[in-house]
Amino acid sequence: MTMCFDGADSFFEIFRGNFLLYTFAVVPLLIIISPKTPVLAAHEFTVYRMQHFDLHGIPHGCRNSILNMEARTLYTTPYTRRCVMARLSDLTYAHYQEILHQNAGGLLIIIPKTFNSLSPDEQQSLMTLEKNLLEEDVTVPVYFTYETEEILDIYYSMEQTSPTQQKTSRSAAEEIPSSILSSGYQMVVSGPPPKEQLDTQVISIQGKLCGFGVEEQLPTVAIVAHYDAYGVAPALSFGTDSNASGVAALLELARMLSRLYTNSRTHPRFNLLFLLSGGGKFNYQGTKKWIEDNIDSSDASLLPDALYTLCLDTIGNEDNLYLHVSKPPKEGSPGDVFYKELQLAATESQKDLNISMVHKRINLADELLSWEHERFSIRRLPAFTLSHLQSPRSLLRTTILDSRENVDVDKLARNVKVIAEALARHMYNISGDVLSTAIFSEGLLVQKDYLKAWIDLLSSQPRSAQLLASGHSKQPLLSSLEQAMSRYLKDVKHSIFKPDKREPELTFYEPAVAIMNAYRVKPAVFDLFLALIIASYLGVVYLLITNFYRLERMIKSYSVSTVKVNKVN
Repeated sequence: MTMCFDGADSFFEIFRGNFLLYTFAVVPLLIIISPKTPVLAAHEFTVYRMQHFDLHGIPHGCRNSILNMEARTLYTTPYTRRCVMARLSDLTYAHYQEILHQNAGGLLIIIPKTFNSLSPDEQQSLMTLEKNLLEEDVTVPVYFTYETEEILDIYYSMEQTSPTQQKTSRSAAEEIPSSILSSGYQMVVSGPPPKEQLDTQVISIQGKLCGFGVEEQLPTVAIVAHYDAYGVAPALSFGTDSNASGVAALLELARMLSRLYTNSRTHPRFNLLFLLSGGGKFNYQGTKKWIEDNIDSSDASLLPDALYTLCLDTIGNEDNLYLHVSKPPKEGSPGDVFYKELQLAATESQKDLNISMVHKRINLADELLSWEHERFSIRRLPAFTLSHLQSPRSLLRTTILDSRENVDVDKLARNVKVIAEALARHMYNISGDVLSTAIFSEGLLVQKDYLKAWIDLLSSQPRSAQLLASGHSKQPLLSSLEQAMSRYLKDVKHSIFKPDKREPELTFYEPAVAIMNAYRVKPAVFDLFLALIIASYLGVVYLLITNFYRLERMIKSYSVSTVKVNKVN
């Protein structure tokens, strides 16, 4: 026994003079060899930042991107300096206002992978929320992420530890250990603050079909559709109906009508201009630049003398089409003739389709124009927009809910055929009253597979203008559109809009996509509690080492007394 204590005394003698030095050496070693490393409690997932842009000098959307704060669920207050995590179906505009009012540090909104399961009322509520989110300029970083198993595990874990989820009241003695031992999540998005997107280029692609005869002396009609989409987050904006349907319809019209121009017997004395415009969701900046290039430039252009311009916007569903005009066409004018032919073609299609006209004057006091044709009307060029939406303020035009399911290819094909029939009858000056059969029949029918392929392609990737404005050579989608137009049209070229460097009309900011890390952490009170335990433990060890000789004497004296008693016995 004495030999054991002599060995222990020699061992502890090593630490007496250099106790703090060995503590700093041993403690990190113990942390490193610990089986529960911090990496095991980390999660990494992709998040999509809310819109961030300046239009005509007015800021819009989320102005911040950096986040490093503890997460809270929607119903766990206060939100001050916390990242609020909420499911899209639970979030309301009142909640959003309260989050901003309490100076929350960030907002992470969980969206479903598909919106098929939502009822029409739920979709309307979410689109209204989306509109309200974009109406305010906020400094709080707002992110969206898809609902995955990993995200739901984090959310439910936080929800279970939320005070609002405690069904029964607990005493203070029960509450204190719970608050100390509970776990939370630290949400982190690192990187530089938002920066202006450099070398912004909004690209429009144009082509034409030249009529038989002297091109400059022939009547001309322009067909236009913008290809970009818009929603609360750029990287979530797929815009299948608005306006992938218009793009697909324009490309199919180009294919169908081009066949009339390749045969000398059917070659009309009529020019057709086609334009896929960029920046449509940002006040039609691409269309504005194209009009300026064709009217104000010295180069010969067919646009100034065009009979009218037909804009296609959101035509992939419903059984009603509305011809939106800023000024009703005069009786007998080319626009009036086309409108009547359109109605007649719809009637003879023997399918449920109603066509009517909606008149709305241009309000220059508004920040945004209502329809694309208004860009032409401002320059006194006859134009109108065809859409199944009766109002330009429809939320279907600016929502991330506009997914592939929003387009009915059969109805889109029907609409394209009606438009093609009306254009052909106008070009050949053939009234539907004397035409016994449709022009586009047999070998000239609409190809549904072609339409479907373009709808599938356009709806498979986000098409926000921010993501397509970094240069044509880097954008496969724009290259595909250009190749499709080059296949059927002539003189396909670009019109490029670049914001003015001194007073930019449009400014985009990046990043639109980021990586968020969720680290499992203990509350601050746990750190304090753990520090007290460690300090107490180290204090006890230190006292034990520095006073070990007293303990040794006490044990030795006890041992001697025990031996004497045994000898006496």
